[in-house]
Amino acid sequence: MRLLWAPWRSQYVEKVDEQKGCFLCEAVSQPEEKLRDFLVLYRGKYSFVIFNKYPYNPGHLMVAPIGHIGDYLLLDGETIQEMHKLTKIALQVIKEIMKPHGINMGYNLGRAAGAGLETHIHLHIVPRWFGDTNFMNTLADVKVISQDLYDLYDRMKPLFEKFLNA
Repeated sequence: MRLLWAPWRSQYVEKVDEQKGCFLCEAVSQPEEKLRDFLVLYRGKYSFVIFNKYPYNPGHLMVAPIGHIGDYLLLDGETIQEMHKLTKIALQVIKEIMKPHGINMGYNLGRAAGAGLETHIHLHIVPRWFGDTNFMNTLADVKVISQDLYDLYDRMKPLFEKFLNA
């Protein structure tokens, strides 16, 4: 069995039981001028794109419905359609700016499936590179995230708008 070590996420995991409310609802409900502070890359009519504050890799984005919905089967057609459109745009932006060798995408539906937030579903989009698991995580039990989230946000935001309006 191979193990995936993510010790930098302990800051998030240790706070899961302390969380009051939903961090996704809190982020998307901010006024337009505060969206950057909460790392919301784009807010549509039914769904939004947000950076993962505790990423597995640089550029780790999440696409979520604006409504507080914990069951994928309860999503309406408009929300699903917009989420898929935003997912496609997020992939285009990640590929152009970050040039990953691959991308992992997926939902964690339920605690047993790894969901840290079960009550508000979200799709993870995680850029991957050959060697992104290297000696630092293996020997030193340290993950190096080499890019500042807000710098990456500022680089991605205009491209996101460009692809959205194309």
